[in-house]
Amino acid sequence: MIERQETATRMSKIVKHNGTVYLCGQVGNVKAGEEVSAGDQTAQMLAKVDALLVQAGSSKEQILQAIIWVSDMKHFQEMNAVWDAWVPEGHAPARACGEAKLARPELYVEIIVTAAYD
Repeated sequence: MIERQETATRMSKIVKHNGTVYLCGQVGNVKAGEEVSAGDQTAQMLAKVDALLVQAGSSKEQILQAIIWVSDMKHFQEMNAVWDAWVPEGHAPARACGEAKLARPELYVEIIVTAAYD
């Protein structure tokens, strides 16, 4: 059985299936034309991930994989500093990070998370 939460025309924020939860891509809370640092965007994005995981019955300790996109690799170290402080010791997921053009120019970081749930 597949369970979808917060489903709209284009996507669901959460999809659960067979003990795995899939989150849609998350970005920081940045308005058009606003300048927010990559570190702040990362913190905002990870707070959204935390909330969605709780809603799905999971947690950051149960993340299996994270795919992170940065709009420019110049943001890599700043993003990693926030990421490293957020990931619980001993619970680092499989992770990929690459450079990609994001949906809006003011966005610097986006993440897609897959996790287990009970």
